[in-house]
Amino acid sequence: MEKFNCKIANQIDLVNYLETLGHEPSKIKNQDYWYLSPLRNENTPSFKVNQKLNSWYDHGIGKGGNVVDFGIEYFRCTVSEFLQHLNSNSISSGISLSLKNDNRESSNLRIVNEKKDNPLDKIIILNVRILENKLLMAYLDKRSITREIARQHCKEVDFCLNNRKHTAIGFENISGGYELRSENFKGSSSPKDITFIDNQAKSVVVFEGFFDYLSYKMMNQKSVNLQTNFMILNSLSFFKKSMQLMEKHERVDLYLDRDIGGIKCTREALQSDSIKYIDQSFLYEQKKDLNEWLNQEQQVKRGHNFRRSI
Repeated sequence: MEKFNCKIANQIDLVNYLETLGHEPSKIKNQDYWYLSPLRNENTPSFKVNQKLNSWYDHGIGKGGNVVDFGIEYFRCTVSEFLQHLNSNSISSGISLSLKNDNRESSNLRIVNEKKDNPLDKIIILNVRILENKLLMAYLDKRSITREIARQHCKEVDFCLNNRKHTAIGFENISGGYELRSENFKGSSSPKDITFIDNQAKSVVVFEGFFDYLSYKMMNQKSVNLQTNFMILNSLSFFKKSMQLMEKHERVDLYLDRDIGGIKCTREALQSDSIKYIDQSFLYEQKKDLNEWLNQEQQVKRGHNFRRSI
């Protein structure tokens, strides 16, 4: 990928970029995407991105501008430091340069936000059952998750979107909504929320997405005496809101993504209490997340087994 300079950086689709940082719009009206401000704490969305102009404006602080302007405000850094962030491999791989030539609907991997003005764009859950679908099983295998582990924690979900029926792996949150994943679909049904698994333990392990949680379960299948609670954020935007629940535990193990958003949240937690919060992402520091690390480990293992067989 071509190195980022200011001109290229300002072509990054702001809506897509905010999503990679864990920020999702609270409402969408035509080309305007409204967010709870990523730059400060607030309860009413006042941060607007106009996707057509690819510009932002924070009404709470009276500031706005392009992508670079946002980056230096968000990370509190210089222009050169922000470009250095963008040029790191772990970050640039999740960013799309879209603007006028990008048609996100034509992408094979559709990222769907449930808060749309058009009712046809809303995900409607039709049926929930035990995981059986062969295509979904093949997708789980690609992610190095066994069907036994997946069936313990996920369901097979039929849903309707744009008058078409789809089937995906469903992971339920505490409000009854589902994170939905398949080979060519990534989305969530309303209401979107965290998933909290309460085992009445004094510690909690926190993940950004449910595939990281499943990966953790894969890695600890033989740990019979492992007693801990689990929190799956399902979106990094829930991190700050969930800290009050984390604070009720004596120990909080963080397995967040190794990207700008995940590293930023981990750093803030450690700064607030370096004894309670433990950064476990060192395990996969050369990878984006725990599932990517597990997938590589499983591929290496399969390679060793193949060499032994011959």
